[in-house]
Amino acid sequence: MTQDAWMWLAILGVSSTTLITRCSFLVLGERAKLPPIVEHALRYAPGAALAALVGPELLTQGGHLQLGPDNPKLLGAVAATLTFLATRSMVWTIVAGMAAFSALRIWG
Repeated sequence: MTQDAWMWLAILGVSSTTLITRCSFLVLGERAKLPPIVEHALRYAPGAALAALVGPELLTQGGHLQLGPDNPKLLGAVAATLTFLATRSMVWTIVAGMAAFSALRIWG
């Protein structure tokens, strides 16, 4: 098989797998019950996905691990976290995080 044929076969395979797994809940509806332990584990999926996306961005700079005070993204996240813990306000969390990040980028 040519390389183009393998590429199209891979695209069709991934597409069909995605379609089957996503549509199975719509087609099967209430007949498909997940075990309680799986339902409990799936509650953590959004937080885990968010951490997997945001974590590397906060902890690296230029492709290298940067945990020191010269990482404005990490210090902005710390400021946002502390603000959220103090106020429980999403608006103030965003304001504090962006203000700290911007100040550190401009004057840091």
